[in-house]
Amino acid sequence: MAAVELKHDIYWIGVNDRTTDLFEGIWPISKEGVSYNSYLINDEKKVIIDLAKSLKSDSYFDQIDQILDLSQLDYVVINHMEPDHTGVIHLLRKLAPDITILCTPKAKKMLGDFYQLSMNIHEVEDGEELNIGEKTLKFIYAPFVHWPETMFTYEKSEKVLFTCDAFGGFGALNGPIFDDENIDIDFYQKESLRYFVNIVSKFTRPVLNAIEKVKDLPVDIIAPSHGLVWRKNPGLIVELYKKWSEYAFNPSEAGITLIYGSMYGNTEVMMNAVAQGIAREGVPVSIFDAARTHPSYILPSLWTQKGVLIGAPTYEASLFPPIAQVLEIAALKRVMNKKTAMFGSYGWSKGALAEIRKIIEPLKWEMEMTYEFQGGPDKEMLKRGEEFGAEFARLVK
Repeated sequence: MAAVELKHDIYWIGVNDRTTDLFEGIWPISKEGVSYNSYLINDEKKVIIDLAKSLKSDSYFDQIDQILDLSQLDYVVINHMEPDHTGVIHLLRKLAPDITILCTPKAKKMLGDFYQLSMNIHEVEDGEELNIGEKTLKFIYAPFVHWPETMFTYEKSEKVLFTCDAFGGFGALNGPIFDDENIDIDFYQKESLRYFVNIVSKFTRPVLNAIEKVKDLPVDIIAPSHGLVWRKNPGLIVELYKKWSEYAFNPSEAGITLIYGSMYGNTEVMMNAVAQGIAREGVPVSIFDAARTHPSYILPSLWTQKGVLIGAPTYEASLFPPIAQVLEIAALKRVMNKKTAMFGSYGWSKGALAEIRKIIEPLKWEMEMTYEFQGGPDKEMLKRGEEFGAEFARLVK
């Protein structure tokens, strides 16, 4: 893609990644892709804000060449040290050895740890300002959004807030980079939620602290390091992140996430009956086969909906492993305070329920109901399963 001007002399110089299968080596993006958004300010002093992943270095430096020669570059601002934002830094230093890196003190240490860099690094203070000509940069610490060294950079004259991982989302940019030019805004909002829950949700309190810290800044553009650049309604993505963060502490939406697994079809047959009962009560339900759906796609539903129904067979006197994986990742991401119920088939011995309780107890999930049955369900069992689903739906309502 060509460089895109955000505001006078402020450019997007990012790159799209449609070849990486797993973001952070965990989260699938092979269908959606991701962008690495980097920005260039062409003032009296030339400044790059955030970099890009090393596998896209050719495309990245082509973007810069469209605007200026690298020998003119004065500063690189490192808002966040993660390698998808700093991977080209060694090559950049070789091509432009005199640049000064601007970052927080913790980021300076990480530059040594990750890249063995120690020269021409200036530690900025929280609230420090740097005049670069017509424009002025202000540095705002935002620790644990989502690493301890992170910060935002605010350009005062054009009112652009560069937020790195905050307010970002999965999804390669399909032509337009701005929210108001994109015809599939729903896709990017959905992928922003998945990104939030997969990447940032463990740090909801720091996200809320950062939002509070910048709430009085006049902002025309939110420029994150992944996903859309928000200029028509920059407050929208901030409000979404605020709402999603508050779900960690306050009640979420009155819906049900139904996660199930089935070895020989017995739990799946019961799942269908349970889902019929939920539907009878008019409660929204999202159904996921844990053995065939990556937890990345289940987490957004778990995060935003109040109820969790677990359909889990006992597997070798323990919990069916795909269900265990989903619940353990939910625990890692601190999916808290849910109403839950469990149903499932067992053969010669129970065991699934005990393992579920061990995982969810620290998360303060309330186990409202259970229904375990031996072998395959008969007609009466399925009828009971339908009522089981209806009763749980009433509890969630």
